[in-house]
Amino acid sequence: MAASEDHTTIWGYDARAVAIGLSLLFSALMFVGKFAAFGLTGSAAIFSDAAESAVHVMATVFVAFSLWYATRPPDPDHPYGHGKVAYFASAVEGGLIIAAALFILYSAVRALILGPELQQLGAGLLIVGLLCALNGALGLFLLRVGRQTNSLILTSNGHHILTDMWTSLGVLMGVGLVWITDVVWLDPLVAILVALNILWTGGQLIARATEGLMERAEADATAQLLATLDTAVEADLVSDYHQVRHRRIDDQRFIEYHLQFPRELSLKEAHDRSHYVEQQVIEQFPGEAVVVTAHLEPDGHASAHPAGHMEPPDPLQEVGASR
Repeated sequence: MAASEDHTTIWGYDARAVAIGLSLLFSALMFVGKFAAFGLTGSAAIFSDAAESAVHVMATVFVAFSLWYATRPPDPDHPYGHGKVAYFASAVEGGLIIAAALFILYSAVRALILGPELQQLGAGLLIVGLLCALNGALGLFLLRVGRQTNSLILTSNGHHILTDMWTSLGVLMGVGLVWITDVVWLDPLVAILVALNILWTGGQLIARATEGLMERAEADATAQLLATLDTAVEADLVSDYHQVRHRRIDDQRFIEYHLQFPRELSLKEAHDRSHYVEQQVIEQFPGEAVVVTAHLEPDGHASAHPAGHMEPPDPLQEVGASR
């Protein structure tokens, strides 16, 4: 059974569509504005910020496609839906960011060796400052909508944009020092530091995508799930449970477990109790589309199966061993 999906709206439109539309618009604005600032100043630091924005335009286009694809309903070829594209999108975005960072490092080291030629720093700083403020507002907005709709795609995009904002702040400080002190070698040095920060961001995005694609169980979700099932045992709703599994795919969570009941209990009563436990489980994950699959068994698990019956190892057995 699945929980009802979140239909958050903004201005009468789906909040996710509004958020990704604004992200596309702002990414184009950042691209034009930052390269205009670089053209005015010739600053390697501002160029590093502009290059990251160029990558962000490509990444945002892919994110928009991924958001559309992830919301498509399950079909015969994809019975679990299409949500895993969110992790693929995060990996692609991380790869693009790393490529941009390496190019920035090359350009910054070259400028450090040859010596930068800077001009009109005041105008360039003003443009970057305004764009930085807009990026901060957009990043916070995307994080808010992403959390409200449990969208990994929007949340990742929001974190990326906030990282871009901090990058721009670093550029502002570095180029500002150059403007004040006339120490021009500070400009490519700041660009190198920015590139290293961008490399870190790209690595984090790829790591997050890898965890999602490998279906790593979230520790907090495991604790919530086991605690709910423990409560059902303590209340004598079920005799015991085992073979617990759970995984999250973007805004969906799939949960499986085996429940044991007294042998004298009717099938209808066991089903009613299982349904009640299922509702308690779903309530632990508000706003998510939760699908629970329960396998009902009589007490005495070993004797309930035919000879030679084999089950896969119980991966969460050690986690729940303390109950």
